[in-house]
Amino acid sequence: MTANSRHPVSVLGLGAMGGALAGALVKAGYATTVWNRSPGKADDLVAQGAEAAPTAGDAVRASGPVIACLLDHASLHEVLDPLVGELAGRTLINVTTTSPAQSRELAAWAARAGIAYLDGGIMAVPSMIGRSGSSVLYSGSADVFQQCRPLLDEWGTSTYFGEDAGLASLYDLALLAGMYVMFAGFMHGAAMVAPAGVTAGEFAASATPWLRAMADSFQGFATVIDGGDYTVEGQQSLKFSSLGDLLDASSDQGISTEVVAMVQGLIQRQIDAGHGDEGFARIIESIKRPG
Repeated sequence: MTANSRHPVSVLGLGAMGGALAGALVKAGYATTVWNRSPGKADDLVAQGAEAAPTAGDAVRASGPVIACLLDHASLHEVLDPLVGELAGRTLINVTTTSPAQSRELAAWAARAGIAYLDGGIMAVPSMIGRSGSSVLYSGSADVFQQCRPLLDEWGTSTYFGEDAGLASLYDLALLAGMYVMFAGFMHGAAMVAPAGVTAGEFAASATPWLRAMADSFQGFATVIDGGDYTVEGQQSLKFSSLGDLLDASSDQGISTEVVAMVQGLIQRQIDAGHGDEGFARIIESIKRPG
């Protein structure tokens, strides 16, 4: 497939992720124009068949859909505000990491300017783009999602969450919350066994299959949470889930207890409120109602 056999598209921002997104489009045969604030980032893509634009405005004028993968919300406005007239009547797909509120602000900005807007949250690292396991979450214009679906699918599995432009970002960050807390838990465990001469690699060999198996518990917790009844049989009680021994063992090993203490605090609040015999899933009530 030649580089001119599909719709022209422009990518603004060629950091690790932006470069990976643009590279996948070039490989798929899209006539891809690229721009980056600092020079040199486009060289490899040009060698693959992309066209480098000297300015962001030139990149916008060169194509139909414009993809923005910049540093943050502020950089989006810094680059796009001067081009609002050029973008009017066009399609903007933002895959810059932004908060739900920022995504909604950008959607409102686009609507005022007559720009069709789609917001995306990338659930992958750059090396995964275009490969199995990569997924991108979208919200905003349903028309843009449908019209650009073949392009979007070049990056990974595309999932649309609705017209609220903030939903993809919300879902993205919620999934990252689970990931980072899991990572912290792994690192706490590695720190616990380190004084006994166990390497992090040795611990990972045991932790990986265990945590993978425990992830199968999510749906069971979800069923209890959605049902709103934490007394259904078959659950591990909050009293039984108390992490006192784990905290003591961590202290004995001379390591910080703050990762585990955070979870224990959520458990203890529900026990103190008289729910100790109810299931562990009830800690979500501590999270939903801080303090």
